[in-house]
Formats: sequence, structure tokens, C-alpha cells
Amino acid sequence: MKAGQRTALQFFVWSRLAIWVLAVATVELFPSSLNPLRYRWDRPRLHDLGAVVDVWARWDSDWYIQIAQHGYVWPSARPAFFPLYPLLVGAVGHLFGGHFVLAGVVVSLTAGAVAFVAFYRLAELELGREAAVRATILLAIFPTTLFFGAVYSESLFLLLSVGAFLLARRGRFATAGVVAGLAALTRPVGLALLPGLAVLAWRAERRERALAGVGLALPLFALYPLVLWLWLGHPLAFLTAQSGIWRRHLSVYGPLGGFVEGVQQHAVKDVAVAVALVALGIVAWKQLGAAFGLYALTSLLLPLSWPSDTHALWSIARFGLVLFPIVFVLASLAANRWVMVLLSVGLAAWCVDSVVKWALWYWVA
Repeated sequence: MKAGQRTALQFFVWSRLAIWVLAVATVELFPSSLNPLRYRWDRPRLHDLGAVVDVWARWDSDWYIQIAQHGYVWPSARPAFFPLYPLLVGAVGHLFGGHFVLAGVVVSLTAGAVAFVAFYRLAELELGREAAVRATILLAIFPTTLFFGAVYSESLFLLLSVGAFLLARRGRFATAGVVAGLAALTRPVGLALLPGLAVLAWRAERRERALAGVGLALPLFALYPLVLWLWLGHPLAFLTAQSGIWRRHLSVYGPLGGFVEGVQQHAVKDVAVAVALVALGIVAWKQLGAAFGLYALTSLLLPLSWPSDTHALWSIARFGLVLFPIVFVLASLAANRWVMVLLSVGLAAWCVDSVVKWALWYWVA
């Protein structure tokens, strides 16, 4: 492992330790029993080995643990959560003697560590060494970076999405297509990788072969509705499930729907985050090229076009966490030392706020 990659791994380890200490200290000093939301959403299966581990199982973690333990059922909200991450958690959980929360944390941390190394390698390839270091720092203190250690699929998805682009940049399009397919089996937005990868494939010397390699992602993605059809008799259950407790719908305003309904719901913070992400996606297109810009902007189409009746831009800050072209842009814009300092302080403060809220069972993203 090269020096820069070791540095990226160190950033991941030290940031996880700091966040972990903060989360556990928050739980010990400020009991989450004061928060009525805990009694509505907490479940016995989210408790495993005490607060040190259990603090990383909140909210959607419950769905992942249910799937890891028992698989999919219908009618249920479970099919909304794609299978690769809970499949890994289930396998590791059985190896750990039924400690599924611990398994989820281990899977997330392992995938996160590898993802940070791959992230640095791609950033160095696109931006150079100094900007790659800045990008890795910003990723480590991103406002929702806590999810890289939680029982959530963010770490695995970042690893697979960065890996797909890194492979494509090296001309290994068939492998990139397979990895993109695995990303789509982790989260549906993984399909947003395909336009960007297709741009890179179009520019390859053997264009037809490269495009065919990228296309391998589609049959892999199709495995999920096939399994749902064979298992539950509902191949599109992952779409129908979204209209349940999340009350998501396809907006008549298209990609503007999230903004329109967010404004109507007075979700000022979420709308501001969404505007910032779209703006950074446009800058990514200009600075990094169409492939990276297409991935960032296409990834935002799903949450913007499919808002919730109650919280139009639910989880938008978490969705932005895995959009690595946006972090690349932030690192590029922070070339000036004082800009980097100010940006880092702002992001770190937001990160601390998110960790404290998460630990006390308040909704973060």
C-alpha cells in the first residue's frame, strides 16, 4: 500500500474512533430515554452487546437487521431495502453466533476502510495528490459520515461506486459493470452509475466491447426483482414498498418535485442541502467531465423526483455522502488553505451535531 493510501486509511480509522467516542459519551451523559422517539422506533433486536455497539443501530438499521435475520416478507417495507448489504450482515451475523448488530458494524467498517483507500486512489488519479488528501479529509468529516460505521449500506455503496469508476478509468469495463451491478443490488441509485460509465466506455478504443461490459450491470440488477417474484410473487415490491411508511410518490414536477414540495413543507434546511448538491454536481460536470457530473446529477434525480408526502427530501444529506464527485469538487474548491480550514470547521461542527443527535435517537438523515 502506497503512502497516500495508508494516509487515507488512517483518516478513516481516526475519524471513526473520534466519532465512536463522541457517540458513546453522548449516550452515557445524556440518556436517550428522554427522547420519546426512541420508544416509537427502538426494538430489542437493535440491542446486542451494550451501548458501545448498539449506538450504531438506529432507524433504518432495524430493517437491515430484520432482513439479515429473516429475509423478505410481503406486505412489508422490507423490499425497499436492497439485498446485498443485509445478505452480508446475515452471513457475518451467523458466523458471530447471532450478533447481527455487531455484524452490521463490522461489515460497514470493513467496507468503509477499503472505500476510503479506493476513494483516495480515484481522487489522486483525477485531482492529484494534494487535492486527494483534502478530499479524503472532507469525506472523513462530512456531516453524515457517521453512517460509514452504522448498520447502514453507505460504506458498501461508496466502495462499489468508487470501485466501478476506478475500474472503468483503467479500462476494465466488464469488471466495472459487474461492480456497478453489485452497487445497484445495494441501493437502487446504483443504476445512476451507468450513464457515467457509459460515457467512459464510449471513449474507449474498443467502444462496443466496453459498452457491453458496462451493460453487465443490468442483468445483475434484474436478479433482485426476479428473487422478489420467486420469493414473494411481487417483482416490483421494492417500488410499492416505498409508498408505505415513507409515502413516496412520483412527482408531477419531475426532478423539481423535491424542491417544490420541500418549500411547501417549509423544509428549508433540506431544500438548501439539495440545492447545494445539485450545484456541486453541475460544477463536477464542468471540472471533472461528463462522466462524473452525470453520475452525481443522475443520482439526485431519484430523491428529487420521488419525494415523500411528509418529508419531501427525506435523507438528502445522507444521499449526498456517497456522491464522491461532489466531495472531489469541494476539495478542488478548497485549494486555498484558509478556505480549507473554514470548510473543515463548518463540516466538522455539523458532523458533531449529527453524531450527538444520532446517539440520542433524533433523526439525522
